[in-house]
Amino acid sequence: MRRIAMINQKGGVGKTTTAVNVAAGLARWGSRVLLVDLDPQAHTSMHLGIEAGPDEPGIYDVLVNGTAAGDALREVSDKLTVLASHVDLVAAESELSQRPDRELILRRALEPLFDRFDFIIIDCPPSLGTLTINALAATEEVIIPLQPHFLALQGLGMLLKTASAVRGVLNPSLRISGIALCMYEKGTRLAQEVDNDVRQFIASASPDDVWYGARVFDTTIRRNIKLAECPSFGLTIFDYAPSSNGAEDYGGLARELLEMTSPASAAALVERGAEVASQVVREAAADVDMVLPPDSIATTDSLSSSPQLETRPAATPDTVNP
Repeated sequence: MRRIAMINQKGGVGKTTTAVNVAAGLARWGSRVLLVDLDPQAHTSMHLGIEAGPDEPGIYDVLVNGTAAGDALREVSDKLTVLASHVDLVAAESELSQRPDRELILRRALEPLFDRFDFIIIDCPPSLGTLTINALAATEEVIIPLQPHFLALQGLGMLLKTASAVRGVLNPSLRISGIALCMYEKGTRLAQEVDNDVRQFIASASPDDVWYGARVFDTTIRRNIKLAECPSFGLTIFDYAPSSNGAEDYGGLARELLEMTSPASAAALVERGAEVASQVVREAAADVDMVLPPDSIATTDSLSSSPQLETRPAATPDTVNP
């Protein structure tokens, strides 16, 4: 089971969009996924059409009132479950400040659920406060959604320092496992330069660095209006526009995450994913009024060649604007 925190203290970089659609992509390929909304803005919950009322338990009740996490879960689909947020969570930082071991509350709350899921993905608030520290203490991996802009790079250094401090004091197994480039415009020189800078920085890491061995994902998330539209309908990109660039990109990113799992576990997950692969293809076909012959449906042997999961080659110099 993998526990992943999606973190970037800079807002507007695609963090919540990535958390929701990667979780949905993993679920559609057969993984059992718990998505934890740890952001007081509750955008992850709203993205999935969930609005927690004052009498409905959520992540605030789990952290502050001691409600069992299992009693606050909401099922979105057969494989995707959400631990929802509410605006009340904004008060949690101050309410937890006097609690002993306040940085470990989330980890202890989630431990009874570890055996129920293949992935636990936590969407963190755009800050480096108590809630984010709880997420870092509760997980083993950090994925950083990063917009390829100069200011986004400036914030990356502070985030890496925070992760290093948490590993040294609270969670020795913590590591940065990946960086996902979002809102990517491959035809611009800036995106190419930031991409290269990040890859060189990761490659130069020493074994003691928390980001040692991190992967800059080959799949980049292109700008796509469908990704901006689907939250207003309470749907993931796979349900809203399954044939869009956004669905292709997040499908590819989910596939890369599966490939990072141990070979035996990845094989088992892909085999389970074969059961839903044909449905994914059918939905994409229906979205563009295509009719597929029976022999075109994906099978376990053909998953790796599915067009929705292939990554695109890097842009050539001819495509870079001066």
